[in-house]
Amino acid sequence: MVQYRKETREEASFRDKLTTIDDKGKRVWVYAKKPRGRLTRFRILVAIFLLALFFTGPFLKINGEPLLLLNFMERKFVVLGVQFWPQDFHLFFLAMISMMVFIILFTVVYGRVFCGWACPQTIFMEMIYRRIEWLIEGNPRQQKQLSQQPWSAVRIMKKILKHGIFYLIAFVICNFFLSYIIGIEQLKEIVTDAPRDHLAGLAGMIVFSGVFYFVFAFLREQVCAMVCPYGRLQGVLLDRNSIVVAYDHKRGEPKGTYFKGENRKAAEKGDCINCTQCVQVCPTGIDIRNGTQLECIHCTACIDACYSMMKAVNQPTGLIRYASERSIAEGSSVKFNMRAIAYSAVLAVLLGVIVYAMVARKAVEVTVLRAPGTLYQEQPDNRISNLYHIKLINKTSTDLPVTLQLLSGSGEIKVIGDKLLAKARAVSEGVFFIYLDRSQVPGDKTPVELGIYSGDQ
Repeated sequence: MVQYRKETREEASFRDKLTTIDDKGKRVWVYAKKPRGRLTRFRILVAIFLLALFFTGPFLKINGEPLLLLNFMERKFVVLGVQFWPQDFHLFFLAMISMMVFIILFTVVYGRVFCGWACPQTIFMEMIYRRIEWLIEGNPRQQKQLSQQPWSAVRIMKKILKHGIFYLIAFVICNFFLSYIIGIEQLKEIVTDAPRDHLAGLAGMIVFSGVFYFVFAFLREQVCAMVCPYGRLQGVLLDRNSIVVAYDHKRGEPKGTYFKGENRKAAEKGDCINCTQCVQVCPTGIDIRNGTQLECIHCTACIDACYSMMKAVNQPTGLIRYASERSIAEGSSVKFNMRAIAYSAVLAVLLGVIVYAMVARKAVEVTVLRAPGTLYQEQPDNRISNLYHIKLINKTSTDLPVTLQLLSGSGEIKVIGDKLLAKARAVSEGVFFIYLDRSQVPGDKTPVELGIYSGDQ
């Protein structure tokens, strides 16, 4: 039987309050140390890729359509060059349901990997804003000294420079977000026009940029702890089998200062040398050695910090690592159990269903209805005719000439007015007659099969 370590009341008291709020309810500012290590380098590469995709996305075209466009005002939605219409709402609903299930299952198995590696809040904060802060104000000790010293010319200059750059970056990022809503071409027109022609839009952008600036200049890690709903769900979704950034308390306890050449087992000390490097690099200010916490975003900064310290004192690495509570209690490596395999299979199926639904989506939708309020007509050549309305929804970016063919029986189709044309990204309508010989209409209702073609398709 696996025995789990029980926390004492004092040890668990950290869960009753946020690390960044003191006993008086005041904000405790986090001055995070710059992390270095293998996982940090991987995170930087992922961030560079995602940032490059974000800033180049509005300019990328697929078949003349943008990579992503979410124009809610005009109800125009484009994903990977494929335009979606309100008639495709079932695909949107399927994607949202699948995404919710995906988030739940992914978190249950893999923890908050998304938060630390791909969340826009983390990427913008850790890879852009905090690095600018390090560049202007120096390391955490210098930042703290600067904030505590009296106002001087140097402090005023550094603060104005930092916050000016912060707001400028926020303004640029907000404009790129806007390009995903209205399109890069329309954004270019707005930017190149005189500001007085778009005063309302400019005022809105200034306010929105101010909110964005406030989040990254002042709110920061509080977003992950108090605002983000995903972070609040973590405590409900995680269990003993979830893979999280964890401290191996069986190896690390009891903590003790390192002395060169000492025998730590003889001194009754664990592997943790109590250097607090894991705390100093944490962007949310927590002590991972207390266990899994609400504020932890699984950014792996503590893993790299602990790894470098363990190497420096010739102790086994992996004291802080990706692990589950069960694997630490058993002293084993992380293994994919049946639950993790089953959940991963469900995730793969959900993604497959979404991809198939989008690929199999029809580029043109057609609705044919009998003209309301009309009866059949008897023609002098012993034929019977009916009047029909046709509606064509063309979701592509090219005009499509349409022809109608009667596939069941022998008869004739006559289009009233101009030839049918399904206009690009539009709804087109037409009217046509179907003529059948009386001998082919044995009863009150006779099914007919129509073929709707554009060229050979």
